[in-house]
Amino acid sequence: MLMWQFAPSQYRFLSISPGSTSDSHYKAPNCVFFLTVGLARAKSNSFTHRGELRKAKRIVVKLGSAVVTRGDECGLALGRCLEACVFNNCLLIVVDSLLQEYLKEMMIVTSGAVAFGKQRLRHEILLSQSVRQALHSGQNQIKDMSVPVFEARACAAAGQSGLMALYEAMFTQYSTCTAQVLVTNLDFHDDQKRWNLNSTLQELLRMNIVPIINTNDAVVPPPEPNSDLQGVNVISIKDNDSLAARLAVEMKADLLIALSDVEGLYDSPPGTDDAKLIDIFYPGDQLSITYGTKSRVGIGGMEAKVKAALWALQGGTSVVIANGTHPKVTGHVITDIVEGKKVGTFFSEVKPAGPTVEQQTEMARNSGRTLAALHPEQRGEIIRHLANLLVEKKEEILAANKMDMDIAGVVAFKPLLNRLSLSPAKLNSLAIGLRQIALASRDSVGRVLRRTRVAHNLELEQITVPIGVLLVIFEARPDCLPQVSALAIASGNALLAKGGKEAANTNRILLELTQEALDIHWVKEAVQLVSTREEVEDLCRLDEMIDLIIPRGSSQLVKNIQSAAKGIPVLGHSEGICHVYIDSEAAIDKAIKIVRDSKCDYPAACNAMETLLVHRDILRTPLFDQIIDMLRTEQVKIHAGPRFASNLTFSPSEVKSLRTEYGDLECCIEVVDSMQEAIDHIHRYGSSHTDVIVTENEDTAERFLQQLDSACVFWNVSSRFADGYRFGLGAEVGISTARIHARGPVGLEGLLTTKWVLRGDGHTAADFSEQGTMEYLHENLPVTQPQPRQIAAQSEE
Repeated sequence: MLMWQFAPSQYRFLSISPGSTSDSHYKAPNCVFFLTVGLARAKSNSFTHRGELRKAKRIVVKLGSAVVTRGDECGLALGRCLEACVFNNCLLIVVDSLLQEYLKEMMIVTSGAVAFGKQRLRHEILLSQSVRQALHSGQNQIKDMSVPVFEARACAAAGQSGLMALYEAMFTQYSTCTAQVLVTNLDFHDDQKRWNLNSTLQELLRMNIVPIINTNDAVVPPPEPNSDLQGVNVISIKDNDSLAARLAVEMKADLLIALSDVEGLYDSPPGTDDAKLIDIFYPGDQLSITYGTKSRVGIGGMEAKVKAALWALQGGTSVVIANGTHPKVTGHVITDIVEGKKVGTFFSEVKPAGPTVEQQTEMARNSGRTLAALHPEQRGEIIRHLANLLVEKKEEILAANKMDMDIAGVVAFKPLLNRLSLSPAKLNSLAIGLRQIALASRDSVGRVLRRTRVAHNLELEQITVPIGVLLVIFEARPDCLPQVSALAIASGNALLAKGGKEAANTNRILLELTQEALDIHWVKEAVQLVSTREEVEDLCRLDEMIDLIIPRGSSQLVKNIQSAAKGIPVLGHSEGICHVYIDSEAAIDKAIKIVRDSKCDYPAACNAMETLLVHRDILRTPLFDQIIDMLRTEQVKIHAGPRFASNLTFSPSEVKSLRTEYGDLECCIEVVDSMQEAIDHIHRYGSSHTDVIVTENEDTAERFLQQLDSACVFWNVSSRFADGYRFGLGAEVGISTARIHARGPVGLEGLLTTKWVLRGDGHTAADFSEQGTMEYLHENLPVTQPQPRQIAAQSEE
């Protein structure tokens, strides 16, 4: 058996037959003889997770017939070719968090020669027929002309030069050189030809030339019906799928991207009812797939792609099958795949230990529907049990939290450590808040908001119902998990929680306690914690499974989620730039007390003061001096706004931006000339979160409260009161600065929506037409809540 392995500077050659130890004496340039067995590429491990695709250096992109061919099968879809090929020939791609650029070696396996040739031959035939008709009839009138069926090999011969000329023209615009390589099955089974092919491709890649590879369809014989992929050592080059797989393994490619005309691999034919896109496909899953018809063009199909992908995977090359037919996004598809984003179907040899995030979401939804059907008292019982567990198991919780704190303490900043830290007092406060939620849950789901008698014996009700599946994403905030879990349980919603890796140990035990509480009514799976390496952007793409996203974390996290969640509503605020305005008529003791609490009580909170606005009249007064002294005593770093700095001979460092959320013992001080100017400043630089006025003038305060457009507006109260627990909501899933559905601290009410229930007696719309016998009444009826139903004894089965 003749095999080759290639080093960057030399080619190595082996000849060995069974039972023989003698080397071949074939002399090839720059060859060194050595012994090996198996494939031409040494078996290496493919990537086990999408995130590892960033490490891929050598990439094969396969453009299927359905990607590059027009719908009429005569000619190429030029826009898709340009997007799929040229965009992705960016040789320098950002592949790691340090923004380092790594060289990517690209090879393209393309179809299209037959379609290009068919278009060319069709044009020539029609032109020839029209000329003959014109000469025969003496006029230019063209009669009905039939177009013959073209033989595929002839089409390929006529189309290869045009196809390559097109690629050459496109790549030349980007100063990139290409080279055409035509192969047949024999080139991989004839050892000399195989060595020549490998040598040629290695040299092209070394010179940064992009090989454009295609089967030589002008001379290739028809594929044998029974010749297929047969294990790791044999692959029949019967189509471009198998060619791409063989080439990827032969050339030791790290990644094979197969672009098709569907989003990826489905468990049943795309377009059929209940067909689901498979995110990750594992060897052995073939029996769970029902394949549809083959491609409308070409000779392959999804079944051929899967077989080729599994063969390449077994040979050590990772594979992704994705859609390459969207002209505006095809280029981004390939770069998204290389960056590890959830695009298409990823083939992996290693199954994860737990369920996928899609499976978790499905389990949560199913169990959540059972949760919503429970009696309110049963949901309250679950929450009370969770509150008790937080107190009873506090030693275990704090031990897990200490592990997280010890790990994070090496590299984390103080604000992160403050958010990450739990204490007995925090756990007790959590338990108290959960018991408040349990009490409020009695009249949450199924509450009647409105009753209308539409007509005789036709009554309409609007009632509260759960939203569905909530995705709550929080960073280093382990106290979020029991809070949002309790709110989800009380409102009958399923919960998918994605916590920060900094709190992994704490989140794990808190989830165990939450599911232990849920299990008393057999709805354990209603709350799930995503602990896999899913990117936030990938989670935001589950628009068919998730109904609402609630981010809890930095402003950058919230902005990223709002940008990524195209089809899912996002409830949250992007920043917590909160202001305290000290009016000229403020009381000294109240001002100092409120400023201290707003800034120093918990600087990392989103409701902490970030900017202190002071009326010009209080500058150089005892009140102002005492405020400055207090901030210095509390070790608060002060940044001067432009107007404040202009009033001082020696001022603190001037603020870089008046729209800054510090999240630490820092704040900005700025001067305004009036209450109205303070409002204008807040509207311009604030985030519509929480803003405070300190004054003894009731008229000034009321105008401030009425005119300021923020989610929370306070008078003589610390900004730290913008909190669900302090509002009596029990807890909150976040503070929303949105203008619809929910605003401010979002508690139980914010996690409910409504549905309309209409009860009639055979009514039809025709009954109310001009010829009908009924008329609308639309009478408002008293709202009465339904009587609590008897809790059915539940079986343990």
